[in-house]
Amino acid sequence: MDILYQIRARQDSFSAGEGRIARLMLDDVGFASAASLEELALRAEVSTATLSRFARTVGCRDLRDLRLQLAQASGVGSRFLDPAGTPDQSAFYGQIVSDIESTLRQHLSAFDESRFADAVKLLGKARMIHAFGMGGCSTLCSDELQVRLVRFGYPISACHDPVMMRVTAASLGAEHAVIVCSLTGITPELLEAVALARNYGARIVAITRADSPLAQLADVLLPLQGVETSFIYKPTAARYGMLLAIDVLATELALANPEDNQERLRRIKLALDDYRGGDDHLPLGD
Repeated sequence: MDILYQIRARQDSFSAGEGRIARLMLDDVGFASAASLEELALRAEVSTATLSRFARTVGCRDLRDLRLQLAQASGVGSRFLDPAGTPDQSAFYGQIVSDIESTLRQHLSAFDESRFADAVKLLGKARMIHAFGMGGCSTLCSDELQVRLVRFGYPISACHDPVMMRVTAASLGAEHAVIVCSLTGITPELLEAVALARNYGARIVAITRADSPLAQLADVLLPLQGVETSFIYKPTAARYGMLLAIDVLATELALANPEDNQERLRRIKLALDDYRGGDDHLPLGD
C-alpha cells in the first residue's frame, strides 16, 4: 500500500485531529516513521485513540501496520519526499548538458580496452546473438545493438518481453551469445532469463553496473558508472554511458573485419540512396 497516497486522497474527510496527523506525516515522513506513538500524539496534539482511528481510516490494520507503511514510504529517499520547488529553466538546461558531458568523460576514462576486446572475440564466435533489455533505456539500447550490429553482418535479434526472453534463453546453447543491457542490473525477470541462458551454455556480455547481480552472471562485463543526482525530474544521464559502451563495442566489431564491413556499408548506402536520395554524409538508416 502507498500510505502517502492514501493519506493525501482522504484529506478532505479527516476530522480536525486526523487532519493534524495527516499534515504531520506528509510534512515529515522521516520523523513520522521513526517517532514513538507518544511522540506522534504529542506533536499532532491528539490522543493515542485518535492515532488508532486514523490508522484504520487510511486502510491500515492497526498502529503497528501504519508505522510499517510509513517506514516503507520513507525508504524511497529524501529526494522524492522533500518539498519540490520550481527550478530555474536556464539552470536545469545547463545541468542536463553538464551531466551528459561528465557522464561521457567518466565512462570513457573508466573503460578497459581489454574488456571490449574480449567481447569482440566472444561475439565474433557466436552463431547467433540475442540482445536482452527491459525498461525504458535498456529496451532502447538493446534495439540499438541490433541496429548497430546487423549492418556489420552479425546475426542479432533484440528481445524485451520477459516471457519471450525466457523462451529464447531455454533454446540457446554454447554457440550462442547474449548481450544484456541494464542500468541497474537487478531486474528479476532479466536476471532469471540470463541465468537460464547461462545454464544452457550461452556466453553472456553484460553492459551494467559492476556491483550488480547481473555483472556476476557475465562472461564479459562492460561496466557502467552510477551517475544519479538529486534532480529527479530529468532523465538519467547514465543512459549516455550505456550508449557510449555500445558505440565503442560496435566500432570494435566493425574494425574486426574492416574490408568486409566497408563493402556491407557501401551496399547499405547504395540501397538507401536508391530509396530516399540525399547527400553523401547522411546517416546509414539512423
